Amino acid sequence: MTEPKKNQKYSADSIQALEGMEHVRKRPSMYIGDVGLRGLHHLVYEVVDNSIDEALAGHCDAISVTINDDNSITTEDNGRGIPVGIHKKEGVSALEVVMTKIGAGGKFDKDSYKVSGGLHGVGVSCVNALSSSLKATVYRDGKIWEQDYERGKPLSPVKEVGSTKKRGTLVTFKPDTEIFNQTDEYNYETLSQRLRELSFLNKGISLTIKDLRKKDSKGEYVGETFFSKEGLKEFIQFLDEHREPIVENVISIEGEKHDIPVEVAMIYNTSYSENLHSYVNNINTHEGGTHLSGFRRGLTSTLKKYADSSGLLDKLKFEISGDDFREGLTAIVSVKVAEPQFEGQTKTKLGNREVSSAVSQAVSEMLENYLEEHPNDAKIIVQKVILAAQARHAARKAREMVQRKSVMSGGGLPGKLSDCSEQDPALCEVFLVEGDSAGGTAKQGRDRNFQAILPLRGKILNVEKAMQHKVFENEEIRNIYTALGVTIGTEEDSKALNLEKLRYHKIVIMCDADVDGSHISTLILTFFFRYMKELIELGYIYIATPPLYLVKKGSKKRYAWNDDQRDKLVLEFGQGVSVQRYKGLGEMNAEQLWDTTMDPDYRTLRRVTIDSPGEADRVFTMLMGDEVPPRREFIEKNAVYAKIDV
Repeated sequence: MTEPKKNQKYSADSIQALEGMEHVRKRPSMYIGDVGLRGLHHLVYEVVDNSIDEALAGHCDAISVTINDDNSITTEDNGRGIPVGIHKKEGVSALEVVMTKIGAGGKFDKDSYKVSGGLHGVGVSCVNALSSSLKATVYRDGKIWEQDYERGKPLSPVKEVGSTKKRGTLVTFKPDTEIFNQTDEYNYETLSQRLRELSFLNKGISLTIKDLRKKDSKGEYVGETFFSKEGLKEFIQFLDEHREPIVENVISIEGEKHDIPVEVAMIYNTSYSENLHSYVNNINTHEGGTHLSGFRRGLTSTLKKYADSSGLLDKLKFEISGDDFREGLTAIVSVKVAEPQFEGQTKTKLGNREVSSAVSQAVSEMLENYLEEHPNDAKIIVQKVILAAQARHAARKAREMVQRKSVMSGGGLPGKLSDCSEQDPALCEVFLVEGDSAGGTAKQGRDRNFQAILPLRGKILNVEKAMQHKVFENEEIRNIYTALGVTIGTEEDSKALNLEKLRYHKIVIMCDADVDGSHISTLILTFFFRYMKELIELGYIYIATPPLYLVKKGSKKRYAWNDDQRDKLVLEFGQGVSVQRYKGLGEMNAEQLWDTTMDPDYRTLRRVTIDSPGEADRVFTMLMGDEVPPRREFIEKNAVYAKIDV
């Protein structure tokens, strides 16, 4: 943990109020992204970020999050405690300023924090504004201080309520159902994944989560404590636990370049995918940015220089590209930037130009030292790069075949695609349907104005275990590329997508509601995650939810999507009821498929999102990779949720 500076003063005057918070409740999405599940969980992250800032400054090493039984959240840290003295400018306690003024906090005072976490930087005041109730408790200077709020407004001044030997800040808040009217229920897995991630990114800090809504088999509340001694090195081991490494050691560095703290960890494995994860001030920058560009440049130039001097490339008849150096690479780049500039579609792309050279230099030095000290590992890595180059050469022809068939190149659409008449991609949707039979039914039932149908034959290729040229040679995958109208491949990145001519902004995976259908959906999702992740990030990928049952009695009929709904309908209809179990989409006629699964007025589509890219990468590797034991363990653990027809 960073050593605190002796002369730092953290008092009421350190708190700077930047602007009011009148519009937070009227326009919450401007501050937390949205008012759905993601925004709900973002409230927790904002409060935890304050505690992480204390830890980065060297004043805190334990943070806890508790999900209470009423879905309120309690967070606590052992930092210095938010100052409670009177703020000169505002005339009230600094605690009240922090809790009621947007942008107020020590993170804007460079004497208090050198860098601070958080993407939106709106702080705990935003959480207060969007909570029906919030209680702040501060343990500071041997005393306990409290203040209660309702929808962002203090109910009374900050008051001293006792004495203590503890120090730190405790916040309990309940999200306001007027704002979060879709759901106010917290997901334990989502929060625990974020805390685990934070423990790897900030080594030496203990992060604990407890869920008071449910107990385990021993009768104890569900919970975990995350603590990392080696940081990114352990993060790499966690992400790659289901992959086979080709070198024994995780290559890592931690240092400072141009006053920018840089941490990098990486390892090569036998897979064909590149898995780069980048962070700025603990925020996952899934759109990349200057730090990722610097990493790629440092990696490519250093490895190429070594490969050239080793003589291993002498017999290669074509140039090695930057792409080849990253095949089978899992890497994490984490930087701390005092004033980060974010850009991109979701404001998660770093724009600070000075960071690129800092990361590039750090990576070059790290790799040069490692390759000199581990000549055997160096040879294995270069051989992996050569194999990747040869495979890329083969993939180019396969990729060009996709391009030739693409509408971008003036070629025709796949023969099986039944297109729609609408030309505006924002209004168009395409259903990727399992099998020709269901595809035929979907074609009859669809609205031809805006709905296109692409039947897929059987199970598509498992891209997790396939080399790139095999992926591009696969007919079903080529049809998906061509139907969507995207082009692929640049000199820098052979998987890069050009989405300028994307023909649909809703891509719906529609498979049978059985085990085989779930497997096919997972195969398609694996393909999108590995080769078209941008479409998931843009929110264009959906999964259809066909019903499982048709419950009938005379002329009355209703559909059920699960066993509970079926049982309620059976009770409601009474005697003489009949229940039909749909084992596949093909068992429904065109009208039924439209009514239940395709009609925008009545259907339920599940949008595919990525909450944690690292966790998603790990799960896809486990489910679709070569390692059987972890997959079996996952299935056994989650078998309670499975429904199997025998």
